[in-house]
Amino acid sequence: MPIRTHRKGGILINTQFKKGVLDLCVLSVLEKQDCYGWDLISRISEHIEITEGTIYPLLRRLKDDGQLTTYLQESSDGPPRKYYRITQSGLENLRAGRQEWLSFAQGVSTLLACGGPASPGNTCPLKGDRIEHE
Repeated sequence: MPIRTHRKGGILINTQFKKGVLDLCVLSVLEKQDCYGWDLISRISEHIEITEGTIYPLLRRLKDDGQLTTYLQESSDGPPRKYYRITQSGLENLRAGRQEWLSFAQGVSTLLACGGPASPGNTCPLKGDRIEHE
């Protein structure tokens, strides 16, 4: 099965990378404040490219999993908006997932910067450690 990718600013981005971390992105935004769907998409889109077709099914799944709740709030711009609120379960998953992601991302960054063949005297720019041959 081929990996789906799309072009972003000349760089090919693997869509599976984003799908694997969007839960954490949604929960992280909602940790700060409740949001309606379009507001959530706008906030996340400031940092990574996403679409409505990606977020709404994710919100439904997170709600079904008990990580989010919803409520309606009147809007001066039209019909009431459905707001999403993180639950205690969502907060717990966010905290665990955040630690796991940060550790994983740091490891990947180190590998990408320093993962080539080691030669005596090389220094990894991310860690400042000398790379030694075994």
